[in-house]
Amino acid sequence: MAAAEVKIRDLLERYAVDYDRAEERLSGKGDDQSSIHYPALFLFIGDKSTDAVQQVMAMNHKKWDNSKGVMYFHVKSDKAPTKVSTADGTQGMPSPLTEFVIAEPSSESAKGKTIRPDLYHEFQHNGKGLYELNMALHQISSAISQYGRLYASFDRIHISVITRVDDPLNVLVPEITLLAGAILSQSFKSVQSDLYALISERESTGYSSGVGLAFLRELDYLQGPSYTYTGNLRVTEEGLSIPVHHPPSPLFDLVYLLSDKNELGMTSYNDLHNCYEIISHVSLLKNRKPREQTYSASNASYNNTSFKNNLMTESGRQGYVTAGFSKVKRPHEPIALTVLYHFYRGLLERMRKSSSLNVSQRLDFFGAGPSSISSMAEVVVPHADGLEEMHGLMTNDISYAAIRGMSLYEAEEAIFGSGAGAFFHANYEEAALRGLDRIDVAENVARAVQQGLKHHDDISLFHVRDWSDEGNVQEGIISGLQMLRREVSAELEKAKATLEGLREGRVEDQPFQRVPLMDKHNLRGFIRYLFGVVYTKKVEIVNLEMKLKLLLRYEQELERLHRLYKERAGELERLEAWLRQSAIDSISRTDGYIGQNIMEYYEAVTESLMVQLESKRGQHIFFEENQLGAPMKLLDHGMEALTTRLISVCRNLLLNSPHFDQTFEEELLQRSNVTIDYDNKAVLSKDELFKRLYHTLEDNAAVQLRLYDYTQEHRYVEKYLFGDFDSEFISYVFAADETSRLYRLGCVHEKRSSGVEKLNLMGGFHPEDLLYYRNGKTYYETYVNNGYEFHGIDLEHLPKLR
Repeated sequence: MAAAEVKIRDLLERYAVDYDRAEERLSGKGDDQSSIHYPALFLFIGDKSTDAVQQVMAMNHKKWDNSKGVMYFHVKSDKAPTKVSTADGTQGMPSPLTEFVIAEPSSESAKGKTIRPDLYHEFQHNGKGLYELNMALHQISSAISQYGRLYASFDRIHISVITRVDDPLNVLVPEITLLAGAILSQSFKSVQSDLYALISERESTGYSSGVGLAFLRELDYLQGPSYTYTGNLRVTEEGLSIPVHHPPSPLFDLVYLLSDKNELGMTSYNDLHNCYEIISHVSLLKNRKPREQTYSASNASYNNTSFKNNLMTESGRQGYVTAGFSKVKRPHEPIALTVLYHFYRGLLERMRKSSSLNVSQRLDFFGAGPSSISSMAEVVVPHADGLEEMHGLMTNDISYAAIRGMSLYEAEEAIFGSGAGAFFHANYEEAALRGLDRIDVAENVARAVQQGLKHHDDISLFHVRDWSDEGNVQEGIISGLQMLRREVSAELEKAKATLEGLREGRVEDQPFQRVPLMDKHNLRGFIRYLFGVVYTKKVEIVNLEMKLKLLLRYEQELERLHRLYKERAGELERLEAWLRQSAIDSISRTDGYIGQNIMEYYEAVTESLMVQLESKRGQHIFFEENQLGAPMKLLDHGMEALTTRLISVCRNLLLNSPHFDQTFEEELLQRSNVTIDYDNKAVLSKDELFKRLYHTLEDNAAVQLRLYDYTQEHRYVEKYLFGDFDSEFISYVFAADETSRLYRLGCVHEKRSSGVEKLNLMGGFHPEDLLYYRNGKTYYETYVNNGYEFHGIDLEHLPKLR
C-alpha cells in the first residue's frame, strides 16, 4: 500500500471514529450518557493487561458523563510498553492513568521454573518497592478526592481489578487488592472490589495454560468463605510496617471470568474487545447514578445482593459470573464513510458532465483558436509596411533595358545582388523567429485554461484532460489543431508556388507602369513592383510559417498539458477508489443484518441531499471557495488536503441534515426496504424488523466463556438492555417472551436514538466447569511434575484440583 493511501486511510478512519463518537455523545440529537454514582478505580495487574487499559479507558470516557473522575492504575513489569493516556485529566487536575512498575526478581530462577513464586517473595521482601506502591495508591486516593463533585455520593468506592489469568504478575492480586482497599478505606466508608479475570484461549498452550490454571486454583482459595489474610503491606516513609487484615470472607464481591471464546465455542475476531465492553457495562450496571425513574413492574433493576445470593450453592460456595454483550445501533462509521464516498462520487459525476462547447470553442478555451493563432503570428511578423525601407538599399549600376528580358529572380540579383534577400532575412525571417521565441506558449495555455475554468462552471479538469487527449477523436481538439495545421500548410504551399511563379516571370511581362525612353523611371517602377508584390508575398509566407510553428508548439503543449491533467484526474479517481474501499471495509466489519444495503440506501440519500442543496443554494454550491473550492488547487497541496476539505464539507453540508436524526429502528427499516419495489409483498414490516433485531441482539450476546456443560445446575441468568425504555423496540423486547421468561430482565434507561445494547449475565458455575480449566489441568500437572513451581503461598492452603 502506497504511503499516500496509508495517510488517506488513517485520515478516513479518524473521520469515521470522530463522527461515531460525536453521534454517540451528541445530547442534542437524542443520545445521552450515563453517570456512575460512586467513585471508581480500575486496577490492572500484569503486562498482558496493557491493551485492556487503553480500551476500557476509552469506553468509559465515551459512555460516562463523569468519566473524568475515574482513576486507572496499572501495575506492570519494566518489560511492558508505556502507554500514553487517551483521556487526559482536565486542566489543573491529575491524569487518570498511573503506571507502576513492580521490581523484577533478582534471582536468575525467575527466568526459569519459579517465575510466579519469585515475584511473590520479591514483593514481600522489597521494602522500598512496597513503600513506593503505598505512595502511588495514596496519590490515587488523593486524586479521586479532587473529583468529589462529579459523584452523587462519596461514601463508597468501587474497585475493579482486571488481570489475565496467564499473567505471572497476577500472583500479587490479593496483596495489591487488599493494600488498595486498606488505603482507600481511609477516605471511604466502604470499599467494594470485583475481579475481572480474562482468558485468551487462542494463546492457551504450554506454560501459559499452567499459569492460568494456577491462578484459577488460587482464585478458588481467595473466594472461599474462610479466606483470611494478615500481612504487613502498609509501609510508612520511615520504614514502619502496618498490618493489613482481611477477615474470613471471599476476597472479591464477585469474580467475572471472561474469554475470547464464547459459550458456543466461537472465537471473537477482535480478541478480547467484547470482554472490555462487558467490563465497562457491568461497572456501570453496578454503580449507575439513576436519572429518570422508569416505573414498570416488568422492568427489573439490578440488585447486587440478590444476584450474589442466586449464585450461592447449598454448601455456601460462591458461584462465578460471566457475561455476553451485543449491540444493535445505527452503524455510524460505515454510514459516514459511505456518505463521504457517494458525495465525492457525485461531485466527480458533476465534474464529468458533457459541456456545450463545440470544437471551435474548445480551441478558443485553450487559446489555440484560428483567430488567436493569426493574432500571434501578426504580432511576431513585422508588418509589410516595413518593406518601404528596402528602397534605401544599395543598387548596382544597371539599366532597365538590361533587365527587361530577365526573370524577376535574375533581375533582383542583377539590381541588388544578395542585399534584398539579406535585408528580408534579417528584418523579417529572423525577427519573426525572435518574436516567436518570446511567446511563452505554456504560459498562454495555462492562463487560458485558468480563465476558462474560472468563467465556465460546467468545465472541469476532466474536460481539460479529455479535450487535450490526442486519442480522443470525438471530443479532443488535437485533431482540430492538426486539421488547422494542414490547412495552413496547404496555404503555405500555395503561397510558395505563387511566389515561385512570380519570380520566374519576365520583367517586361509584369503589370507595372512604364514610360518610353525613361529608363531610370521604369527601373524604379520595377523595384516598387518587386517589393510591393514579390516581397509582400514573402511576408505572407513568413506569416504562414509562423502560424505553422505556433500550431505545432500548441499541439506539443497540449500533449504535455494532457499528461499533467491526466495525472491529476487519476489522483481524483484513485481517491474515489480509496473512499469506496474504506466504506466497503467498514461495512464488512458490521453485523451482516445491521449493515445491509448501506451502499444502496445512502447512494440515494446522498444524491437527494446534494440535489436539494443545489436547488436552494445554487448549482455550484459545492465548488464555491468557502466550500470545496477548485479540486485542482487543493491537489497542489496534496491529496490529504483535498480529503480533509472534502470531509469538512461533507460533515457541514450533508451529515448535519435532519435525515440523520432518525432513530436506529427507523433508519434500519428504510434501509432494509430500499431495494424492494413499493408494491412488493416482501417489504419488511416494523414488527418483523423488531423480531430480527431481537434475535440478533440475543445471538450476539452469547456469554464470553466456554463451559464444559453450560446447562449446569446452578446456572442463573439476568439480562439488561441499555437504551430508551420508552422506545417501541424495547417495549417489543419486554413483551416478546413475557409469559415464558425464565430470566430476570431489566433496562438501564438512557435517552438515546442511535441503538440498543444488551448485557447478559450468567453465574453460578465454578472454575472446574470451564473447558479451559480441564485443558489447563494437564499442562499444570505436567509442569509441576517436571520441577516447575507456580504458587507463592503454601500449597496446603490451596484446594485440591477438581
